Amino acid sequence: MQYLALRFVVGFGACFGMAAAALAQQGIYTCIDAKGRRLTADRPIPECLDREQRELTPSGTVRRKVGPSLTAEERAAEELRVAKALEETKRIQEEKKRERALIARYPDRATHDRERAASLAQIDDVIHTANKHRIELESQRRKLDVELEFFKGDTTKVPFKLKRQIDENTQAIESQRRFIVNQDVEKQRLNARYDEELVKLKVMWAQLAGSAPRTAAAAASGTARR
Repeated sequence: MQYLALRFVVGFGACFGMAAAALAQQGIYTCIDAKGRRLTADRPIPECLDREQRELTPSGTVRRKVGPSLTAEERAAEELRVAKALEETKRIQEEKKRERALIARYPDRATHDRERAASLAQIDDVIHTANKHRIELESQRRKLDVELEFFKGDTTKVPFKLKRQIDENTQAIESQRRFIVNQDVEKQRLNARYDEELVKLKVMWAQLAGSAPRTAAAAASGTARR
């Protein structure tokens, strides 16, 4: 009988200890509601979901602060704000990555100028070839026009083969002219791109030039101290 009583006391003590530990971990929530009342509970307080609540330890110190619960619209706005912030951070990182690649590719003005000249020269070669082909087509057209004069403007007598040759020649000349115009536009686009790069590169070159003396001075200072 005494043994059973002892087991009961030990079991009750263990349960009481676990309950006390659970309460210690649970904490106490407190807040001041919209009516100015201070409320306290062992869980988040529904009357204060729109305002800050404090979770206290059993000793009364603040364990953490619980912010107000957001409405669906507020949550959507907050998610949008976070998404935009992440997108802006990613954009800045990508921009820095492109800048590092740019300065690695063009360590100085001469390198950039050489690549611009080479790129433009390639387009000029293409335009020169296209112009030669256009001149050949125009020479062919003059020969076709001489044949056409034989029929003295009577289109009904013009052979089908000659008509087809004239039509094909006209389309080919027009195609070459459009191609040359497009190549001129490409040159303008290319020049604009190099101009834009040059603006950024001048800033980065200046920054590198400014950091170089400081690095050299720091190294010299360290050598002198040794």
